[in-house]
Amino acid sequence: MNLSDPKELASLLEAFLLASGKPQSLERISELFDEAERPELATIRDALSILAASCQGRAFELKEVASGYRLQVREHFAPWVGRLWEERPQRYSRAMLETLALVAYRQPITRGEIEDIRGVAVNSQIVKTLLEREWIRVVGYRDVPGKPAMLATTRQFLDHFNLKNLDELPTLAALRELEPEPLLDLEDDLPVPAELQARADAEAAEAKGEARDETSFRSLLAELDTMEQGLKIDFDDLPEPEDEAEAMGESLLDLDDKDSLH
Repeated sequence: MNLSDPKELASLLEAFLLASGKPQSLERISELFDEAERPELATIRDALSILAASCQGRAFELKEVASGYRLQVREHFAPWVGRLWEERPQRYSRAMLETLALVAYRQPITRGEIEDIRGVAVNSQIVKTLLEREWIRVVGYRDVPGKPAMLATTRQFLDHFNLKNLDELPTLAALRELEPEPLLDLEDDLPVPAELQARADAEAAEAKGEARDETSFRSLLAELDTMEQGLKIDFDDLPEPEDEAEAMGESLLDLDDKDSLH
């Protein structure tokens, strides 16, 4: 095999990525070759471009995410391919998704700052779950009394949501359009009794102007609307795996200690 020919190399890279089952960076792909036969990085990039083009019209695609390149089934086929697994897809609570959204769009952010924006306390189990899934990580501690941990997203978060970097996050305006409007179960053409309508009008007038106890997702997005600039999009400061595991363990202990104080 002529490894200096991008066309021949493309077939080998396809085999690499199919066998690995996870994203592979350019550097990792390069390390798979002996030094004497190792192609230039530019040749590997050319081969990946050829591989991506060869996937056109097929059920899978070459996708570049934060951790590297991977071959994956196209999203169009997900409803059927998902039936291969008996377990049901995990559903995440609204509170967890709102917490994750705040970390993603306003990182680095502390647990207290999340609570200030949402208007409610953040369940410690939510933060622990996000840490255990390696979707968020502790990147430092705020220089204020108590030294609260600052949270940010990880490469695994980007990989899971099929993103190369944080610039590919959907805009807040797009997210706002996804929130469904409340639906009424009543038929629109049914007449409303005058007495019931009068009572409803009176209650609406009395409640007008009162603030809600908890921030709605729509108002949460509005709060974030001005915070899309200056997002961290690189991960050059990521610690080595052992250091990251140690830092995650310390952060979990810190959260447990804070919960016990409450």
